Amino acid sequence: MIAALRFLGLGRRPVVISVLFGVAGALSALGLAALSAWLITRAWQMPPILYLSVAITSVRALGISRALFRYLERLATHDAALNMMATARTRIYRVLAGGSPAYSVSLRQSQLLARTADDVDDIGNALIRGLIPMAVGAVTSVAAVLIMGMVSWRAALVLAVCLLVSGVLAPWLAARGSSLALDDSARAREDVAAETTALLWHAPELAVAGRRRAVLDSLAAADRRAAAATDRGTAWQVWGASATPLALAVSVVAAALIAVDLATGVHGSLLGVSSESTRFTPMLFGVLVLLPLSSFESTGPLTEAGIAWERGRQAARRVMALVDGAAPSRSGSRLRSTDIFVETTADPVIDPAPAALAAEGLQWGWETPLGPERGLDLALAPGERLVVVGPSGCGKSTLLLTLAGLLDPLGGTVTATHDDGAPVPLRSASCYFAEEAHLFSTSVRENLLVARGDATDAQVRAALGDVGLGDWVDALPDGLDTDLTGGGSALSGGQRRRLLLARALLHPAPIVLLDEPAEHLDELDAQAILERICARGDGALFGPERVVVVVTHQHAVAAGAAGARLLALDVAR
Repeated sequence: MIAALRFLGLGRRPVVISVLFGVAGALSALGLAALSAWLITRAWQMPPILYLSVAITSVRALGISRALFRYLERLATHDAALNMMATARTRIYRVLAGGSPAYSVSLRQSQLLARTADDVDDIGNALIRGLIPMAVGAVTSVAAVLIMGMVSWRAALVLAVCLLVSGVLAPWLAARGSSLALDDSARAREDVAAETTALLWHAPELAVAGRRRAVLDSLAAADRRAAAATDRGTAWQVWGASATPLALAVSVVAAALIAVDLATGVHGSLLGVSSESTRFTPMLFGVLVLLPLSSFESTGPLTEAGIAWERGRQAARRVMALVDGAAPSRSGSRLRSTDIFVETTADPVIDPAPAALAAEGLQWGWETPLGPERGLDLALAPGERLVVVGPSGCGKSTLLLTLAGLLDPLGGTVTATHDDGAPVPLRSASCYFAEEAHLFSTSVRENLLVARGDATDAQVRAALGDVGLGDWVDALPDGLDTDLTGGGSALSGGQRRRLLLARALLHPAPIVLLDEPAEHLDELDAQAILERICARGDGALFGPERVVVVVTHQHAVAAGAAGARLLALDVAR
């Protein structure tokens, strides 16, 4: 957790400043309680008012300083946490951008959203509600025991034990209960996010296929799993929450009994042990009784601090797993949790010369081969088209990643060669367009120039016209300069898919790999788009010298791609 906080941009200075302000506020509260107890009991003796003037002024000063220091501590803590959270998201995206492209492309949007949103928020919350309160509570508890020890060592011993129960045992019980529930709850929340994303993105297709109710049932089941995981830790958290009031009650009762014993001066009359001093005053009696009440103000929030710390610790583990997973697979190095700045790898230089794509005995996947046992043999000359069709989960997208050179084969080879037989790196000859590629919250033009930075407005408009968005862009208030506020959420599913296809048209790579380019389109439009993608003559979207590999799960759509080779994959093979 500490290593994650350092990696995500938290320095020592903001933490120290926050703790100092918190300790100052807590010590002001302790001093206020002790001095108030002395003042109340002393005023009961009705001395001249001048005897109390210094104490009265000090009480006012401590009351003001208590509020002031707590306000400053809130400012410092939240400033440190918000800065850390902003830096964390920047560094996570930098790591993903500079790491293995296959890793970042393969991440589900719901997974990435959970890591950079909920988990980073939990880490920031662990700083505000966990680390700082625990540090303040530890310092304040030691100070309270020392102050109590000046009055009675027995009361100080009881207070120390009770503060350990409140400040250590109670947070541990609460954190234990939270730990039991968080792992299952986090996985269940990811399932909820994934099912929700599927409903939002694929609602029409699910309704047509009659699977909408099944997805809704899966969403409800994931939500129930999240609730059940939370309930499993409730019993532990209840014990943790009850420990502090019980410790407070024991401390106050014990302090009162010790105070009575000291006040009576009868050795061993109440507690069975001799009193520390016979010079006991009513003012010290008030201090003994009221000081424990103030001491537990700093340990009371530690039960929630334990929960927040555990949530932050597990969130940090998931975030660092995301960061470590983005380490470039080809370099053989891994990112360390203590690394602060990550050097990004240069983008490959695209070679636009025509290239052929070949695979021999290819087996692909993440851990175990997904291809046929004999491997996949493939030879695509410049201008050829291949449609890969199969149900979800059969390895279509993973095959595209492997053909693009973004994922190492599990077996066999993938090569790209020029007409003269000269080899060319796969990443310099191919471009992979993911099904859920990102659209930025900027202009239409800028969203297309990410594929080819030197494209002219005429080329951009031609690409938009070829995919059926010419009239749409002409109707926009600022044309190509119209901002897509919210990125992909500013478009319908079909418009988004066509805009991503326009990116592919502009990209200069001679080998184009398209993942579900006809998704979110009705069957007739999907067939028309796929026919134009696979065509070579009039009406063809891609030139006659570019290799195009298309992935789709729609068999009816794939069957209409005349002139293209068909590769059918199955889950069980």
